[in-house]
Amino acid sequence: MRVFIALITFFTLITSMSIMNSQAQNLISPTHSAEFTAPDFKTGIIQHIVLFRYKPEVGGEQRKEVFDRFLQLKDKAKRDGKPYIVSIKAGAQNMSLEGAGQNFDQAFIVEFRSEGDRNYYVGTPAVTDPALYDPEHQKFKEFVGPFLTEHGALVYDFPS
Repeated sequence: MRVFIALITFFTLITSMSIMNSQAQNLISPTHSAEFTAPDFKTGIIQHIVLFRYKPEVGGEQRKEVFDRFLQLKDKAKRDGKPYIVSIKAGAQNMSLEGAGQNFDQAFIVEFRSEGDRNYYVGTPAVTDPALYDPEHQKFKEFVGPFLTEHGALVYDFPS
């Protein structure tokens, strides 16, 4: 009987995970929708957190350049000729006393006025039409990529 219950529990878990994965894929499937990136799409403050983990060979000067270029996005990233990022806060890892830092080196918190602004900023892979995403942020992503480890960027968004 225990084995039977364990098997049912296992298959229920697998089914649930499959459904959740399918739902997640639907949320991040590429879009060409101008509505999805419109400034008035789902208005309300969005916090966009980005963590970077550098390759061991990336030195202090390169890390500083990444840090500075990221902060410059506040003024360089524009939509209809105007900056659309509300704020960017940033800092280097100050050692996780919990031991939970996972070797991430830098963190950034980018604030937007809407999900549409965040979507415009994020661009690929969520938005595939270059007319509907920020070319400055896209250039930054291409610049920073070679400095990061595999899975060296962690992103987490939430409304506040």
